[in-house]
Amino acid sequence: MNLFFFITHILCRTAKLRLCADGGANRIYDELPLFFPHEDPFVIRNRYKPDVIKGDMDSIRRDVLDFYVYWGTKVIDESHDQDTTDLDKCISYIRHSTLNQESSRILATGALGGRFDHEAGNLNVLYRYPDTRIVLLSDDCLIQLLPKTHRHEIHIHSSLQGPHCGLIPIGTPSANTTTSGLKWDLSNTEMRFGGLISTSNLVKEEIITVESDSDLLWTISIKKTGLPVQDHKP
Repeated sequence: MNLFFFITHILCRTAKLRLCADGGANRIYDELPLFFPHEDPFVIRNRYKPDVIKGDMDSIRRDVLDFYVYWGTKVIDESHDQDTTDLDKCISYIRHSTLNQESSRILATGALGGRFDHEAGNLNVLYRYPDTRIVLLSDDCLIQLLPKTHRHEIHIHSSLQGPHCGLIPIGTPSANTTTSGLKWDLSNTEMRFGGLISTSNLVKEEIITVESDSDLLWTISIKKTGLPVQDHKP
């Protein structure tokens, strides 16, 4: 199954808030009707319209913007702010909304891949909001921040995730990282750029534990389930 389809078709049904970062609305508008070739594109676009579009409005097309505005999507133009990314603007909106709760999790698709500077900017958002549970998703992997303030237990859904994974100390080196549940576990291990970082590791257990003196990025591959789109009814 295409991950983009999974997120929009399955998870958007249960999401408390559906928010597009500027040009992300173009992708929703253009691509979702392709997954439903026997339905009217207008119906599909209206069914999956975002609640909010926010950003500096330099990427969204005029026809897409006009469509969603007409059908009630809230548009927030922050073109005056060129110091933060569109993802940062969206995360800030969620954090200041009444929907922001300790148990809430933000799933961001389209934040990985493409230009490296954009990707690096989106990774930086994880560090800007370490107390907010944010997961960046691509068709190949997910990435989330593991703050040094906690001992982390990561529950692996083996039908969807793995086996390849990594722990990466971006920003500051880690003098001491210990894990369990990996093929190559770390034991009071030092990690830093220019030295050792844990990449191309493999999950071995259903629960992975991580404890470190530094914030780490956790990444794990996502499996392609191969389910045909037509098996999923709207």
